[in-house]
Amino acid sequence: MDDLRAEVRKKIENGEFNCEKEFTLSLINGKWKITIIYYLAKEGTLRFSEIKRLFPKITHKVLTTQIRELEEDGIVHREVYPEVPPKVEYSLTELGRSLMPIILMMYDWGKQHIQSFAK
Repeated sequence: MDDLRAEVRKKIENGEFNCEKEFTLSLINGKWKITIIYYLAKEGTLRFSEIKRLFPKITHKVLTTQIRELEEDGIVHREVYPEVPPKVEYSLTELGRSLMPIILMMYDWGKQHIQSFAK
């Protein structure tokens, strides 16, 4: 987590974010990230295959990339169990759980306004 904070601090110092909103969006930007966070919050700890089942249209490679980025950003925790075959589980970190109010507000906003955009 200290490496993550140092990397973010460096990006902030280099002016890569114009504001805090850009920083937040940089963490959840990606077609599937918000939904992955949502399901991990709703369902709890999940294995890769369980997450994949929730997204029938996502490729293995894209899901792997999205989860790895969430893990690198400290939003998802990856737990590897030393057994054969390997067992890997994913869960939200405290930082990841702190995004849920934002994601739920986005869901509510979309639910209220989706029909007006469909017309």
